[in-house]
Amino acid sequence: MALERATDPDAIAAARELINERITSAGGDRSAVTVVAVTKTFGIDTVRAAVAAGCTTLGENYAAELVEKASATTDLGIAWHFLGALQTNKIGRLAPLTSCFESVSREREAEAIALRRPEAHIMVQVDFTNRVQRNGATTEEVEGIVDRAQTLGLVVDGLMTVAPPESDSARRAFRTLKTLADGLGLPECSMGMTDDLEIAVEEGSTMIRVGRALFGGRDAAK
Repeated sequence: MALERATDPDAIAAARELINERITSAGGDRSAVTVVAVTKTFGIDTVRAAVAAGCTTLGENYAAELVEKASATTDLGIAWHFLGALQTNKIGRLAPLTSCFESVSREREAEAIALRRPEAHIMVQVDFTNRVQRNGATTEEVEGIVDRAQTLGLVVDGLMTVAPPESDSARRAFRTLKTLADGLGLPECSMGMTDDLEIAVEEGSTMIRVGRALFGGRDAAK
C-alpha cells in the first residue's frame, strides 16, 4: 500500500526542501540542479500531488507507466523524462509524451527516436559497472552515440549514469561522467539518486533523480 505521504502535497514539498538542503550542504546551487521526481510504481494521485508540491520534472522507468500517467495528466504541464532501458518497439508510444529520453545507450535507439520524434531531447546513459544486466554504453562508445544522435538532428542534452553502490566507485563514476560531458561540450550530467546525491553534486551533477526521498518507500509487492 502506498504511503500517505506519497499523495500529500505538503509532505512532498517538505521532502523537496530537505533535498534542496542536501544539495546546498554538498556545495551545490539548488537553482542549478534539476530534481527529477521519480514516480515509478506510484499512482496518478502521487503525480498530481508532486506537481502541487512544485515538482515539474517527473521521471518514469517503465514505458507503460509513463504513457498512462502522461496521458492522464496533460493538463499539468509536466516535463516527463524516460529513465528505463529503451525497447525500440515502445518508442513510438513514448515519443509524443516524453520531454527527454535519459537512457539512450545504442545508436539504434537514437535512430528509432529520431524517426518518430525529430529534434527530441536525449541523454546518453553510461554504465560503469561492467555488469551485463545493466543498461548503458561504455565510455568508449559515448562519443560515437552522441555524434550519431546529433547527425540525426536529436538534441543531446548530456550524459546520465546509475552509479555503482560503493561510494568510492560512485565518486569515480560521477567524476568520469562529468569529464566526458565537458569534453563533448554537453551541459547536463544526470547523476545522483536518493542515497548518493551528495557525492553526485560534489562531482558536478546538474540533475538528480529521486523517488524515495520525496515519496517514501515503495510497495514491495510492486
